[in-house]
Amino acid sequence: MNETPGAESFADHAKRLAQGANPQSDIVHFPEAEPLPLDSGSALAPFSIAYQTYGTLNADKSNLVLVCHALTGDQHAANLHPLTGKPGWWDTMIGPGKPIDTDRYFVLCPNVIGGCMGSTGPSSINPATGKPYGPDFPVITVRDMVRAQARLLDHLGIEQALCVLGGSMGGMQVLEWAATYKDRVFSAVPIACAARHSSQNIAFHEVGRQAVMADPDWCQGRYLEEGKSPRKGLAVARMAAHITYLSDETLHDKFGRNLQDREKVTFGFDADFQVESYLRHQGMTFVDRFDANAYLYITRAMDYFDIAADHGGVLANAFAGTKTRFCLVSFTSDWLFPTEESREVVHALNAVAANVSFVEIESNKGHDAFLLHEPELFDAVRGFLTAAARHRGVVFPDGGKV
Repeated sequence: MNETPGAESFADHAKRLAQGANPQSDIVHFPEAEPLPLDSGSALAPFSIAYQTYGTLNADKSNLVLVCHALTGDQHAANLHPLTGKPGWWDTMIGPGKPIDTDRYFVLCPNVIGGCMGSTGPSSINPATGKPYGPDFPVITVRDMVRAQARLLDHLGIEQALCVLGGSMGGMQVLEWAATYKDRVFSAVPIACAARHSSQNIAFHEVGRQAVMADPDWCQGRYLEEGKSPRKGLAVARMAAHITYLSDETLHDKFGRNLQDREKVTFGFDADFQVESYLRHQGMTFVDRFDANAYLYITRAMDYFDIAADHGGVLANAFAGTKTRFCLVSFTSDWLFPTEESREVVHALNAVAANVSFVEIESNKGHDAFLLHEPELFDAVRGFLTAAARHRGVVFPDGGKV
């Protein structure tokens, strides 16, 4: 885990991450005079949001599908990623003829603030100092991320999304959208998420953060100024987190106790087992596309997420009076965000007579199932979007209707 990012220097690598490294991404810059208020009581100004779009916006701007990404995702949902060269993280879901059909819908996927692919985050330049923010970046929340996205929609002149959807931290953003901007969300699909982060999940995040901060190259968060990078710590954080995205059955079926490129154990601490080699690979490839401080800030935002706490401790209060149509999705083997947490949201929505459906999908793939080939998920999303478009009377870019 000591290799450098290719032949480029750490400074160039950090700059490439901070700038988004992709000329295809649109970036909206909001000036100093238009600060973003934050839940912490501070404000972010100026700030930028990078985003990708797919499909065509129709004449009355009624076919927008806003896709919210998860913790380690970014705006590159359905195009080749500029740093990895791999397909977008939701390439199975978004595209012509796919469940989120770009022949019908205009898909917008923004990079969250606090991220490292073009939106303002801790690796961005602090205008007050001319240096990277580092630990001086303000602590953000999921509501802050959504507040910034609402500003992006304002900039694009879009009053209401046909649908807001996403999984994991993306699902948290969906719930926050539905609670904070009720009139701007016609329909919502929160997938594999919860209305608050559990103590177990906070604990896993703390292990990851401590791994990053224990790396001597973290430099109290000012590693970019020092020309260093806490690659080892971030890789370990990714390894630990990645275990939580999978199920025990998936790990057993994929790796078992199979050895890696050897016939017997070495009685040492090399990667004797295939699962060890797999996790090391996950860690090493992650550090080439993600900023360590961004990992700290975004995991903290997830930890602070608790919609009920913001509404008198009653989750149903968050959705009182909503007209949004909901479809919640969970997976049977997801122990990171188990089904009962989705059911809590469903019960809260039922309590305020919201229009809500719920799908629990039988899967052995764990939390990551929402990113993988799951035909039942595809069918649910396709059918729900079609019904929402029909109910709203959306005219597609080609002039047709559902």
